[in-house]
Amino acid sequence: MHYGTSRGQAGSSFDGSAARRLREGLRLSPEDVAYGMRAAYGLEIDARTVAAWEAGDAAPDEGQLTALAGALWCSAADLMGRPGTLREYRLARGASATDVAREIGMAPQEYAQVEETGAWTGSARQAEALAEVLRLPVPALIEFTGRDEELAQLLRKAATTRWQAYVGAVRELVPLPREYVEEGLRGLHGAYHSTTAASLGWGQPASASSRDAGRAFLEEILTHFWQAVEG
Repeated sequence: MHYGTSRGQAGSSFDGSAARRLREGLRLSPEDVAYGMRAAYGLEIDARTVAAWEAGDAAPDEGQLTALAGALWCSAADLMGRPGTLREYRLARGASATDVAREIGMAPQEYAQVEETGAWTGSARQAEALAEVLRLPVPALIEFTGRDEELAQLLRKAATTRWQAYVGAVRELVPLPREYVEEGLRGLHGAYHSTTAASLGWGQPASASSRDAGRAFLEEILTHFWQAVEG
C-alpha cells in the first residue's frame, strides 16, 4: 500500500471552511481575496472561484494555494486539515519540491516522481532526512517510504506468537526508542489475544467467530500497533 498520487489540486486536505473563517476574520470579501491574488501573484482568479474553494466544490492547485495563503495573511498549513499525502505534508510546510529534493539529497526529477507515483525510490538516509525536513509522523514516514506492508507482516507474527522475538526487526523499520517499540508490541499482542478470547466460551476450542475476530484484527494490524505505541 502506498499513499497515492496528488495530481493537479492541493489535495483533499484543503480546508475551505478555514479559508472562509480567515477571510471573514480579516473582513474581506471573496472579491477582495481574488483581487489580492491577482495583484500580488498575477493569477487570474475571480470571486466565484474563491467561493467555490470555500464551499468545498473545488480546491486550489499548489500555486493558487500559496497565493491564497498570501492574500489571507496566513501559511498554507492554516488552510489545510490533516495532510494525507507526501505532497500535502510538503505544502503544509510551505516548501517547494525542489527545496525538499535538495535537502534530502535527491534529484528534483526523482523526488517529483515520488510525489506523483507514490513509490519511494530513495535510500534509508534520504528517508530519515525527509522525515526531518517535513516533520513527518512515524506512521506517515513508514507508509510514504513503502515499508508499511513489511512492517505489517512482522507485526502479525508478533501478535500471534512471541512478540519479544520481533523487537529488533521492528526497530529496524520503526525509528523509535526500544522501550516504545517493546510497549507497542506487548500491547498489540495482548489486544490480539483479548480480541480472540472474547469470542470463546470457557474451555471451548476456537470458533468461527473467534477466527473472524482474529482475522479482522490482523487486517488492521498497523492501526492497532500505532494505537498501542501511543498508549
